[in-house]
This record gives sequence, structure tokens and C-alpha cells, in this order.
Amino acid sequence: MDYIFFSQLNFTMKKIMIFGAVCVALLLSTHVQAQKYGHLNSGNLLQSLPEVKAADQQLIVFRDQLIKKGEDMAKAFQTKLEAYFQKANSGELSQIQMKEQEAALQKERETIMKYEQEVIEKVQQKRQELLQPIFATVEKAVQEVGAAGGYTFIFDTSLINTILFARDT
Repeated sequence: MDYIFFSQLNFTMKKIMIFGAVCVALLLSTHVQAQKYGHLNSGNLLQSLPEVKAADQQLIVFRDQLIKKGEDMAKAFQTKLEAYFQKANSGELSQIQMKEQEAALQKERETIMKYEQEVIEKVQQKRQELLQPIFATVEKAVQEVGAAGGYTFIFDTSLINTILFARDT
């Protein structure tokens, strides 16, 4: 009889252990399921926004204006350089005049190179100026959707290891 009692007790303990394990598993799975993850490809999103397309068009016009000015500077330089070589080869210039014109041409060449760097910087600044409000709007929308949707994290799939939203705990 003692054996039957211990056998039943052992069987009951097994049931309790299994029931406990199932409860723990359910609690853990409920906790894991409560975490909600989202993903967004911000690169694709930005490419599809009409605001970005309009900003890109403005940037192209701005860049082309700057490039046109640079091309005009280069053409004028080329004309002066050809005139210098023609005069120098024909013997119209003295050594002093040649050195003066070479120095002037070198200075103009440096001005053109400096302008090329300025163009790059100005285009980058203009791009930042045009896109910053759009980025801010997208970021605000992601934060609002993340908070309202109960997301734990929203990941950016266009960039490795980038989190766009993380719920405050």
C-alpha cells in the first residue's frame, strides 16, 4: 500500500511538474509575443516620397547653375592659356611678361580648382538643407507609429544594425 501511495504521489508530482513547466512556457511565450518588432527600408521610403523627388530636382538645378559658372571659368582660362602659348611661341612676350602671365594663369587655375571644391561643398550643404525637414518628418512619423502601434523596436532594413525606434521601458 505504501508503494501505491508513493507511486500516486510520484505520478501527482510529475503532473505538477509538467503543469508548472507548461505554465512557465506559456508565460515566457506570452512575454515574447508581447514584444512587437517592425522593419522599414528607409532608402526605399525616401526614394518614393514626392518631397524627395522635388528636392532632388531643386538640387539638380542648383548644381547645374554652379557647374555652368565653373565651365565658363574654365573656357575663359583655356582661351587665355591658348593666347599665352600663341604669343609665347611667336616671340611676342619677353621673359618677364611670360613669367607674369604664367603667374596670372596659375592663380586663375588655382581659383578654378578652389571653385570646384566650393561647388562640392555648396551642393552638399544645399542637399542637407533640402532633405533635413523631410528626414525630420519621416523620423517623427516612425516614432509616432512605433509608440501608437506598441512596437518594441523598428529596424531599418536598408542599413545594417540600425534601429529607427526603440520603446522606452
